[in-house]
Amino acid sequence: MTSTDVRTEAEGSGPSGYAAARLRLLTEGAQSGPPRRAALSDLTDGWLAELFAAGAESVRGVSLVAVGGYGRGELSPRSDLDLLLLHDGSDSKAVAALADRIWYPVWDLGLALDHSVRTPAEARKTAGEDLKVQLGLLDARHLAGDLGLTAGLRTAVLADWRNQAPKRLPELQQLCAERAERQGELQYLLEPDLKEARGGLRDATALRAVAASWLADAPREGLAEARRRLLDVRDALHLTTGRATDRLALQEQDQVATELGLLDADTLLRQVYEAARVISYASDVTWREVGRVLRSRAVRPRLRAMLGGGKPVAERSPLAEGVVEQDGEVVLARAARPERDPVLPLRAAAAAAQAGLPLSLHAVRRMATSVRPLPTPWPAEAREQLVTLLGSGRPTVEVWEALEAEGLITRLLPDWERVRCRPQRNAVHLWTVDRHLIETAVRASELTRRVGRPDLLLVAALLHDIGKGWPGDHSLAGETIARDVAGRIGFDRDDVAVLATLVRHHLLLVETATRRDLDDPATVSSVAEAVGSQSTLELLHALTEADALATGPAAWSTWRSALVTDLVKRVSAVLAGDEPADPEAAAPTAEQERLAVEAHRTGGPVLALRAQTEPPAEEPSGEPEPLGVELLIAVPDQPGVLPAVSGVLAMHRLTVRTAELRAQDLPDGMDGSVLLLDWRVAAEYGSLPQAARLRADLVRALDGSLDISARLAERDAAYPRRRGVVPPPPRVTVAPAASRHATVIEVRAQDAPGLLFRIGRALEKAGVRVRSAHVSTLGANAVDAFYVTTGTGAPLPGEDAVSVARALEETLRG
Repeated sequence: MTSTDVRTEAEGSGPSGYAAARLRLLTEGAQSGPPRRAALSDLTDGWLAELFAAGAESVRGVSLVAVGGYGRGELSPRSDLDLLLLHDGSDSKAVAALADRIWYPVWDLGLALDHSVRTPAEARKTAGEDLKVQLGLLDARHLAGDLGLTAGLRTAVLADWRNQAPKRLPELQQLCAERAERQGELQYLLEPDLKEARGGLRDATALRAVAASWLADAPREGLAEARRRLLDVRDALHLTTGRATDRLALQEQDQVATELGLLDADTLLRQVYEAARVISYASDVTWREVGRVLRSRAVRPRLRAMLGGGKPVAERSPLAEGVVEQDGEVVLARAARPERDPVLPLRAAAAAAQAGLPLSLHAVRRMATSVRPLPTPWPAEAREQLVTLLGSGRPTVEVWEALEAEGLITRLLPDWERVRCRPQRNAVHLWTVDRHLIETAVRASELTRRVGRPDLLLVAALLHDIGKGWPGDHSLAGETIARDVAGRIGFDRDDVAVLATLVRHHLLLVETATRRDLDDPATVSSVAEAVGSQSTLELLHALTEADALATGPAAWSTWRSALVTDLVKRVSAVLAGDEPADPEAAAPTAEQERLAVEAHRTGGPVLALRAQTEPPAEEPSGEPEPLGVELLIAVPDQPGVLPAVSGVLAMHRLTVRTAELRAQDLPDGMDGSVLLLDWRVAAEYGSLPQAARLRADLVRALDGSLDISARLAERDAAYPRRRGVVPPPPRVTVAPAASRHATVIEVRAQDAPGLLFRIGRALEKAGVRVRSAHVSTLGANAVDAFYVTTGTGAPLPGEDAVSVARALEETLRG
């Protein structure tokens, strides 16, 4: 059924006919995308014109006008109807009655309505005071009544907009910037607002307004398609949810993808990100051009006076061969020949990033259309320019995005296509895969003075997650890709091997430091064997820090940094020829020894609480960030310590951020063993409980008089947790050959109150002894490692270890 058929069916049948035709249009599935939006607008136009005609038989000098999205003919299934009843002011009472004849039928159908009744003068005055009103009027479209009245308003509003552009466009730019600050970047968000986030539909509308000012224009290639794609996604979102929403929530993405005929939610997000990236880049270029034009207008009269009325010549400052600065942008020199200079894109990009200037859109497009491919392997200059670009710090991001917008990055690095705009469904990550790689290079540029080969560090930062575009372990896939890329860009065999090692093991240090017992010689020896040399270890240390800092706040902290540094120091000693330290010889601190002796003397638990803070990361004058409280506990070695301590903390609503548990021998002359627990905790809300209360409950938990399970169950029943996104199921594995002294069981699960208590209780039930534990929380994910032995202190036999892991996983799934 065509839109004409639907409109004909609705005509003359009143609201019920319109409602039926509208429902059929939205549900029959014959149309989608722009044709359906146009059909829905056309259908609504006819119905509203009919309502207008029925009520305006004796009214003159009045018209009905669609504004905003409806004015553009872009009605999504749940869009508001933006309407203006325009009148000449001759009969206000009759106009008010006409408004009621139109508005009430719309409300009766449950349609959202944004309406106003104004004279042309009132409309222009309101537009002059309210920028959002003016933007809506720029898309005014006549629906019914006095066409001359509507045309006069459109002409006047456009004239006002163009006359006031030097004042209004900076206001519009500020409005866009404030909205971006509130809503974030559409191209990176896991639950984006398709309309309000930066790169969304609001920004696309702002670009139309800039073009209407005749002051500047947006790059048009791909812009209309990007806007259409976001509108299509919003249509599908309205249909699947039945609500007027612009936020693409996680739980609705699969349904929206299905509605659009896409493979899955990741494909959907990638298309949304690609569209947002086009609009964001167009916005950057457009606002830069607006600023340039406004600056030139302000300066030109003075220059003309100084030069006797002649046209000023723009200054051009050389930056590199074939590259100059002009008017705050990097452009190609007049003598540049991109078709004969395949290194020019990298040279221009490196020069722009080093100067902290944007690449001119014209320059990038000229290079994209005429430059020849680089030979394989790349010449040394090309490789050096790439390293210079990657080492330029924060300006690298904008320059890289300019190259990527015109397809130059995937021509230089074809493997980039698989990670471009690829979402990362992990709350710890702030960025898509490709932006994370560039962000890692930015962070690595701050660490180049710590390594002997900064070029290898920067290229490893660019490539460390390149395998995420392929199935399987991204580190293994990335190693293969890194070898190929490094060879193509001209590194020799030894450097290629180092880069492959860095990519293969980019997670090794942080995972080992936070999940393994560093006092176990096998831990240090395995890392030393994987790394192979001091210089590679130095690079891997810097890459680990850059990667974590580029991931997000939850991925790096003083605690993690200290653990990684400790591991690096131990591995460095082994690579220098020293033997790994004997774990039995590890000396406790004075405070730990004092607590251990006191626990042995009293026969019960001893606690110490100490506040911790994170020093400011960037601003020396900033306030330290509170990390919680370090909780040191010494308990005579006995069964049930882990579930008892973790259960008591859960009862007191204390979140365990990190935790370590290990056996500690007593000083000479004292028999027995004490368990030491060094944990960092924070209150979910309120203040921390007193140490005396914690100790009293811990004593009761250890002697069995406190039923922790019952207490936690009562609390959960009284305060049920809200349902949210369903997390992936927990996974419990046995780490092969991780220790010669114990079996290492790894747990990865959604963090939740009482999780550590459940794990500890399950391990106790399995009859194993927890020799040490290493617990960490990354965002909403718990990543824990437990070193367990038999009752006699030996590692578990293979089948027993697998059985314990399976039982623990079943417990956590239950």
